[in-house]
Amino acid sequence: MTYSGHCMCGAIRYQLAGEPNVVAVCHCSDCQRSAGAPMVTWAMFPDAALTVTQGQPKTINSSGTAMRSFCGDCGTGLFYRNAAILPGIVDIQSSTLDDPEALPPTMQIQTAERLGWVKQLHALPEFERFPE
Repeated sequence: MTYSGHCMCGAIRYQLAGEPNVVAVCHCSDCQRSAGAPMVTWAMFPDAALTVTQGQPKTINSSGTAMRSFCGDCGTGLFYRNAAILPGIVDIQSSTLDDPEALPPTMQIQTAERLGWVKQLHALPEFERFPE
């Protein structure tokens, strides 16, 4: 299978070959801070499966051996690598896929850092669009 994706502005495009090792929702505080969101869903692939087909992501060392890549123009988070704990692996922020529904998560990780109110989201009122 082949998957493709891009950043919000379209400056960075990428392709993935094969199937992910795992797809997980991460609740760690580093992901929260990096994304400005309560959680991030990652699709884990062998590093060789990723080809950046357009543009050049910017990469920063976000904490120790963690390397986070994002679009330098629009700021969209794209890739995560950590050679110390995940050698040969690249995590892709699955919401940047052209079809994010194609890779649903199969687990939640780092739940020790999950924000307490996340467990209650299912109980909140829902609106298909902005409420009137």
